[in-house]
Amino acid sequence: MIKMICMLAICVSLYVMLQSMGILNLLVPSQLADSKMGYGMLFIIGLLTSVHCIAMCGGINLSQCIPRESQKEAGRGRKPEAFVPALLYNLGRVCTYTMFGFVLGLVGFLFGGDTEVGVSALLQGVLKMIGGLFMVIMGINMLGLFPWLRRFTFRIPGIIVRKAGKERAGSRRPFWIGIINGFMPCGPLQSMWIVALATGNPFAGALSMLLFGLGTVPLMLGFGSIITALGKKFTAKVMTVGAILVVVLGLALLSQGGSLSGLLPSDLLLVLLIAFGIVGVLLSIPFKKKGWKHVMNAVSLILVISSCVLWSKWGTRIQNEAANSTETAAVDEVQVINSTLSSRRYPSITVQEGVPVRWVIDAPSGSINGCNYKMIIWDYDIEYTFHTGENVIEFTPKKAGTVRYSCWMGMIQGSISVIDEN
Repeated sequence: MIKMICMLAICVSLYVMLQSMGILNLLVPSQLADSKMGYGMLFIIGLLTSVHCIAMCGGINLSQCIPRESQKEAGRGRKPEAFVPALLYNLGRVCTYTMFGFVLGLVGFLFGGDTEVGVSALLQGVLKMIGGLFMVIMGINMLGLFPWLRRFTFRIPGIIVRKAGKERAGSRRPFWIGIINGFMPCGPLQSMWIVALATGNPFAGALSMLLFGLGTVPLMLGFGSIITALGKKFTAKVMTVGAILVVVLGLALLSQGGSLSGLLPSDLLLVLLIAFGIVGVLLSIPFKKKGWKHVMNAVSLILVISSCVLWSKWGTRIQNEAANSTETAAVDEVQVINSTLSSRRYPSITVQEGVPVRWVIDAPSGSINGCNYKMIIWDYDIEYTFHTGENVIEFTPKKAGTVRYSCWMGMIQGSISVIDEN
């Protein structure tokens, strides 16, 4: 029980540190690929953005490369096999990228390359939430904290297992995870979709995505291979540290998806993390009598519901206290808000209900990067792309409360506290 509590505390603490310090945001490339780049430059873009791949998908990569107990003895004495999981995972990613390039190049050929390519913010958010939840469950199972959670472990589809055999499908598991991971969109990948579409040729589009994908391989391959190689000698330590990283990166991905989709604010996620952590500990207590288990289930349910109620009651107050450093003036019955854009965080502001807002955001040189350049405010149906200098966003808040918004990747968040008109 002590080990369980300590592991959960470490995971949540590291996640909070990542969020508060914006460490993942520092790995976002400042410039994405465009349709005028040559094939060689696309490969270089892949190399440069692979640092961002570590931030976004490193946890999934890590989860496939860390040696499991059943692999320790089987892999002993065969050093080349240490690179197989990482190689298969990256091969799966590159295959999906290439397939996308072929399809988008064909679409560009059929429709003249004028079709807008992009995944809606809602769909991106949902995909990130699913991926993050998958990583968190996998990391917790790798730590062996909650035995009852193992029933939710991701498994290769039954048709593949029956076709290739259980042992063979298990050995190729990283490849199939890589195939699935290739469908998860991010900034660099979406910019490459535009490049593939602009080629107007399915083979040129496939080649563009192939070269970009190959550019992301060296760092990702080295990252996974080193972890796998270390695991042979320090299996227990690498599995523990790696599993914690998988959980933390999964929580970060879950937070990004929740903020981007507007379905799960980051502060609610933190409350639910603490609540579910306590619930997990309670459900793991080995009661001998079934009556006590039913009581504990009821207590766990009440705890989660109470956490959500407390969040809804005190969330607005916390956001109002955090919304400072705003300069507000009334000009011709319009609220004028002045803020400054930061590369790591968005400003939190306070406005009055029912009065039109003219939000002036100054973007100094160097403050705009590949993540924060586009702001999405769900409640007001606003998608704004920043440019260096003065940016003006106008809206009318019609309901008191807290409006949360994020960048187009869900990595940077902010809030708008709307106070009652009285």
